[in-house]
Amino acid sequence: MKRSHILCMLAMMFAGLPSPSASEISAEQGGIIVLEARIDTSHPPVLQCMGKSWPVEKVDEARWKGWVGIDLATPAGSHACQWQADGLRLSQNITVTKGHFRISRIQVPRRMAEFDPRTLERIRGEIRVLKSSYRVHVEASPPIAMKLLPANGPESTPFGAQRIVNGQPRSPHTGIDIAAPEGTPVMAPLAGKVLYVGNMYLNGNTVVIGHGRGLVSVLSHMADIKVSENQWVKAGELVGHVGQTGRATGPHLHWSVRFHEARINPHALLDAGKQP
Repeated sequence: MKRSHILCMLAMMFAGLPSPSASEISAEQGGIIVLEARIDTSHPPVLQCMGKSWPVEKVDEARWKGWVGIDLATPAGSHACQWQADGLRLSQNITVTKGHFRISRIQVPRRMAEFDPRTLERIRGEIRVLKSSYRVHVEASPPIAMKLLPANGPESTPFGAQRIVNGQPRSPHTGIDIAAPEGTPVMAPLAGKVLYVGNMYLNGNTVVIGHGRGLVSVLSHMADIKVSENQWVKAGELVGHVGQTGRATGPHLHWSVRFHEARINPHALLDAGKQP
């Protein structure tokens, strides 16, 4: 196929896409946007948005689908994405809407809110190690969706909640807290490879599972851990049990999701898993 023919076909496809305000190409902060393009190419096109490349897959002949994660702190408004194939670049705008996040006010003992220099050094080192695990490549191509909660129980703190601890604003909540009795089983929400196992000062007993395609689950505050690093786990496989290790005021599981390091609301994946 000639280059001019490819360009013409791609331009026609993008001209027919819905406007940026249409629901199918918009999401709120912490959500996931699904984009589609009709591109006749022998190899996967590259989808770039907000400075990152995002996973794509072929749907059928000359039709491709891609997923873009909207980080919790992504500014609301219009953002340009680009599909790249055979030397061509075509833009498609997406719309990010502001999330409506709860304000969470908690009182904790002073020792849980203020840290001496040695403790701060430990915390910062653990966070660096945790974040580095998000970038480990996992050879798997899972659906960008989940069907399982890692534990059964009510949600005590939602994604994005603005925490005010002892009257002082803190970082927003980047996952969800599932309140459950100590000892409640914690399961892998999706198959993957265990990338990190550790006992962190803030997060307590923590496991990071890389599912592939840049999708990662973080499970924290567990009473114990039943898996080891580099182990492959199935969806629903036991990872540990609910506890209150680390900085926790009661037994619960903290579950957060990273998609190419973007902080994603787990409900965005669970909702995607409910679709036919």
